[in-house]
Amino acid sequence: MCELFAYSSRVPARVRFAFREFARHGGPHAANPDGWGAAYFDGVDAHVLREAQPALSSAFVPVLEKHDFHSPLVIAHIRRASRGPVALVNTQPFSRELFGRRHIFAHNGDLPDIDRALPLAHTPHRPMGQTDSEHAFYVLMQALIALDAAGGSDDLKRRIEVVSGFAARLRAIGPANFLFTDGDLLFAHAHRRLSHPGNTWVPGLHLLLREAASEHQVRASGLHIQGRDDKPAPAVLLASVPLTPEPWEPLPENTVLVLQQGRLIARVNS
Repeated sequence: MCELFAYSSRVPARVRFAFREFARHGGPHAANPDGWGAAYFDGVDAHVLREAQPALSSAFVPVLEKHDFHSPLVIAHIRRASRGPVALVNTQPFSRELFGRRHIFAHNGDLPDIDRALPLAHTPHRPMGQTDSEHAFYVLMQALIALDAAGGSDDLKRRIEVVSGFAARLRAIGPANFLFTDGDLLFAHAHRRLSHPGNTWVPGLHLLLREAASEHQVRASGLHIQGRDDKPAPAVLLASVPLTPEPWEPLPENTVLVLQQGRLIARVNS
């Protein structure tokens, strides 16, 4: 299965991925060879970098590993294709403007027959690719557009209800771990994922909370995080599998987290 990662803090950090190492983290299959991508937020917009080939053979990855982006919110995804050909159009994270902000979505799982189970309304905005993940993203976008039309897009409680309801609908179809953000709030849904080897169900997301910027420098296999300064600020890391020896929390199935600037502001069992 694919790999998800997110970083959130008030203090911008340099989050660098050694994708050649990170892509191996899923297990002995040297998993997820079918593309990689990362989104680095800068205000309401984001740098979105994607490539539809294995990180192991990418000429662009060394450039990314040395970049100097500093961002308070980062989402990354490494793909193992289960639906749709290996192509840029099917490479996550997916990006779309809505309400004047960049929205980013990344999914880990398998949602068979989502086209029939959750058909999209006929609007000018349509998925460009063939993945179940992008289809799911557009289902969520349409739900948020409907919420805005009803005058509830600024109501945090109603937004959480929309995302939690969306997560529940996905779970009825298949494994549905996802990360979703508008550059301000970060939503994370933990479901379940298949481990390798053995193909047994394990927690779909893990959470690590850190309290101070001076303490959340991270060096791990495939990942390096360096804060810009030592101003005290909390940070949150989410990953499909723990990236360091620290006590990452395996999130229970059906959990929706809402995070903002490195703080957990809501936890819902949907």
